[in-house]
Amino acid sequence: MQKIVLCIGSYDQSGCSGLIADIKTLQAYRFYAVTIMTALTAQNTHRVEGIYPVPLEMIGQQFDTIVEDFEISAVKIGLIPYVKAIELVATLVKGFGLNNIVIDPVLKSSTGFEFLKGDLIQVLKEMLIPIADVITPNLHEASILSGIEVTDANSMKEAAVKIAELGAKNVVIKGGHLEQRAIDCLYDGIKFNFFDAPKLTTRKTRGSGDTFATILAAHLARKDDLFTAIDNAKKFLARAMSHQFIIGSGKEGPLNYNVPI
Repeated sequence: MQKIVLCIGSYDQSGCSGLIADIKTLQAYRFYAVTIMTALTAQNTHRVEGIYPVPLEMIGQQFDTIVEDFEISAVKIGLIPYVKAIELVATLVKGFGLNNIVIDPVLKSSTGFEFLKGDLIQVLKEMLIPIADVITPNLHEASILSGIEVTDANSMKEAAVKIAELGAKNVVIKGGHLEQRAIDCLYDGIKFNFFDAPKLTTRKTRGSGDTFATILAAHLARKDDLFTAIDNAKKFLARAMSHQFIIGSGKEGPLNYNVPI
């Protein structure tokens, strides 16, 4: 039976990130993607020009029509740009009894545009993080969510504990922005595991956070363990970043999803 992953997030018309990156990832992994759009964005490989939230009623209608017709095996949640929408998504995910929830807490774009701040971050911590089976912050996001400046393996561990205390079952802090190695930290509420890989020098990094979280959701959908999921996600991203694929003229371009999984 075809596994279906529900992706909740924003539409990036450049095809680099958001729901389009989610769909490309799931196609590569031979999953079927259904989506709920929370915002339209205007962006390219240089900058985010603007963000336009989807009305609350429309988010609810998208939920109702998807869940009544499709058997959802996992959920990946990305950008939700306003308080009422965060509250609604959290309520509906719990209300519909959806499982295997992976949250990519998008706070800022790779080009520097701040999507969430202030009250939005507090509501994310109170409403979304407690429903997460896995949350996948990068170093900046982990620092904001935990209140700890994350710069190395030790501070990754400290931040992971703080984020887990907010309710997430598993915390994966991504260390792709560390200076020498790409080291990710998994904390399951009991123990820590680190995943080490060479740091790549490449401009093909847009959408990497979306892709990482979506791969984890795909693995959870087919009942794989998190160790397998993280290892596979890191290997896929390394291939997708390394393969020759030049799109756009900005500092950071999209991944190549045509590489083998």
